[in-house]
Amino acid sequence: MKRPNSDIVKIGLIQTACSPNPSVNLRKTLAAVERAAKLGARIICTQELFRSQYFCQSEDHKNFKIAEPVPGPSTEGFRKIARKHRVVVIASLFEKRAPGLYHNTAAIIDADGSLLGIYRKMHIPDDPLYYEKFYFTPGDLGFRAWQTRYAKIGVLICWDQWYPEAARLTALQGAEILFYPTAIGWHPEEKPKDGGIQHSAWETIQRGHAIANGCFVAVTNRVGHEKLAGKGIEFWGQSFVAGTSGQILAKASADREETLIVPVDLRQVDATRTHWPFLRDRRIDAYSGLTNRLLD
Repeated sequence: MKRPNSDIVKIGLIQTACSPNPSVNLRKTLAAVERAAKLGARIICTQELFRSQYFCQSEDHKNFKIAEPVPGPSTEGFRKIARKHRVVVIASLFEKRAPGLYHNTAAIIDADGSLLGIYRKMHIPDDPLYYEKFYFTPGDLGFRAWQTRYAKIGVLICWDQWYPEAARLTALQGAEILFYPTAIGWHPEEKPKDGGIQHSAWETIQRGHAIANGCFVAVTNRVGHEKLAGKGIEFWGQSFVAGTSGQILAKASADREETLIVPVDLRQVDATRTHWPFLRDRRIDAYSGLTNRLLD
C-alpha cells in the first residue's frame, strides 16, 4: 500500500484501567480508539489484554472463557473503526486458537479495515502474579514487520520488551516503529524499596531498543490496582513514545486513564541510522553464539 505524502505520523496509545467485565472494557477501548482517530492519530495501539483485568495473577481454568478467536468479535469492531477513520489499529487479545491451545496475540489491522496479520507473544513469563505459562502457548509465527498505510511497524508484547534479540530481528525487517502492548506493574510490597529501580529498568531497556535500532518505540501500559490474588498488582501506567535516539517524546501519567497522541517524523529513522550506523557495522560473521543457551 502506498504511503501518504507526509512523513509525519501521529501515534495513539490507549492507557486505561480495566473492570471485571470484558464487554465494558471492549466498549471503552473501542470508544477510546475512535476518539484517538478523531484527534488525528493514524496508528493506534491498545494495552496488553485490554478486554479483562490481568487474570494471570492466578492459575484458574475459568479464565479461559475470556479468550476469543482471532479474527473474531473484537477484531471486527476494530476493523469497522479502522475502515471508517482510515487508521491502523493494533489490538491485543487473548486468542483461542483451538481447544486447549491459547495465545497472547496482537491483531494488526490496516487503514482499510483489512487484517494484515497477527503476532503471537514469543516470550512467556512465569513469575509470582504473572503466571502466563499456564495460559499461553509460546508464539509460533516469529518476529515480523508489516507495511501499513502510514509506516512499517513491528509489534511485540510485554515480556518481549526485555529482549534485544526480538527488537533487532523485527527492526531488521524494516520496522520504523516498534509497538509494545504491555501490562506491567509493582507488587505493592516491593514498591517502596524497589519500585523506582524496576520502572527505570523497564523504561531504559526499551529506550535502548530505540537507540540500538534507530527506530521509534511506542509502549502502552494499563493503570490501576487489580487485586485478583494476594495483594494484587499496581500497574504503573506511564505509556510512552521514545524517539530514534532513545529520547522520551511523550509519557502518560502513572495513575490516570489517558490517550497519548504523539507525532513522529519517519525521516528520522534513516537520518539516525546514517549518523549512528549500528546496522551497517554489525559483525554478522561473529554472532553465531547467540543461538546457544549458554557459552562455556
